[in-house]
Amino acid sequence: MKFLAKALLLLAAATPTALAPDPAFFRYVRPVTPNSQAAQNYLVLDPAIWSHARHDLADVRLYRGSTQVPYVLTEQQSVRSSEQGEAKILNLGLVHGAVEFDLDMRGLSEYDRVTLRLNAKNFVSKAEVEGRHDLGSGQSSQLGNSTLYDFSRENLGSNSTLRFPTSTFPYLHVRLGLGVQPNEVQGATIANVRDSKAAWIAAGSCNSPVQAGRVTNVTCSLSPGVPLGRIQFNVPVDRINFQRRVTVRDARGQSISTGTISRIRLKRGTVEVSSEDLSVNLWGITGPGPVSINIDNGDDPPLAFETIVPQMLERRLYFDPPSTGTLILYYGDPKLEPPVYDYARFFRQDLNAAEARLGPENQNAAYRARPDDRPWSERHNSILWIAMLVAVALLAALALRGMRPASLSERKKF
Repeated sequence: MKFLAKALLLLAAATPTALAPDPAFFRYVRPVTPNSQAAQNYLVLDPAIWSHARHDLADVRLYRGSTQVPYVLTEQQSVRSSEQGEAKILNLGLVHGAVEFDLDMRGLSEYDRVTLRLNAKNFVSKAEVEGRHDLGSGQSSQLGNSTLYDFSRENLGSNSTLRFPTSTFPYLHVRLGLGVQPNEVQGATIANVRDSKAAWIAAGSCNSPVQAGRVTNVTCSLSPGVPLGRIQFNVPVDRINFQRRVTVRDARGQSISTGTISRIRLKRGTVEVSSEDLSVNLWGITGPGPVSINIDNGDDPPLAFETIVPQMLERRLYFDPPSTGTLILYYGDPKLEPPVYDYARFFRQDLNAAEARLGPENQNAAYRARPDDRPWSERHNSILWIAMLVAVALLAALALRGMRPASLSERKKF
């Protein structure tokens, strides 16, 4: 009985080992034509791959013949690295009716922007920035102009950041135009910011907008399996000075993101303000959707849109192409785990990497289904249950036998 119990436990606990990739077990293939002029190549993974690969792309493999070609997957996200510090405000006052002050910039060795903390509303002011090696009115270098504004009355946002080329001056001299008083300048943060822009590709399509009162409604379908990253709104360039609240809902009607889209072109006196934000970010949504978009126009006329496009972050597969042989991209084996390559551990992106050409998707002519690799207990579940019931019955019989009273002959022995 002990042997039977142990055998049942071993069968129930058996788990499959990690599966090895094999070109015959992938359902889909695509030819890859590398750029032989570059040491490092990359492929842009299009929506078709997402519809047939695992949701995490763990089953994607690149082969030359029967040999794997190591690769690394990347997301083309915007990357911002920054150092920040506080700048001390010196010599704050009015000069010919305008606010002027110096900033002690020795908190950072390099910087490219200053964000002022201003307690001022409903203003537009042009700021001039000079770099100086010493305090006072000595030799200075013009670093440029920035437009500061606050449109609280119009509900169009604000800006209090001075931007200029990367600089190393220990001091800056700032001269503001009208609209800000000395007591409204309350602090300054300095930063050195390095930006790289995100790359986006289409991840579906949207129907034509439909008006319902003050709200514009749009329904969008997504490519199967794609991870939606944002909704991009393209408004004609001559449509300016608007800000609209946007709500995005999933197929169940649940709100999954809110935001605003805006374009500002305002001129106050000789100062012009220009800003634009025409996308709403959202993460964790996969196709096919649909998603619905509600744009609240308030009491203003509805916006006209050239296009509204669901987008996903571009994913790239980087690799070093072999000198010879045909490359094939395989995917569609959902049982595989992500590959582990030394190439990914030591990967450094080459700024001169070239885009390889990804051919059309085809069914793998050599495809065959994987053998059933489930544990014996899962493949023969009914037999396991029968064996367990038999074992329970035997144990019960033995227990009942031990509980029966001794017979008369057995009692006489005592």
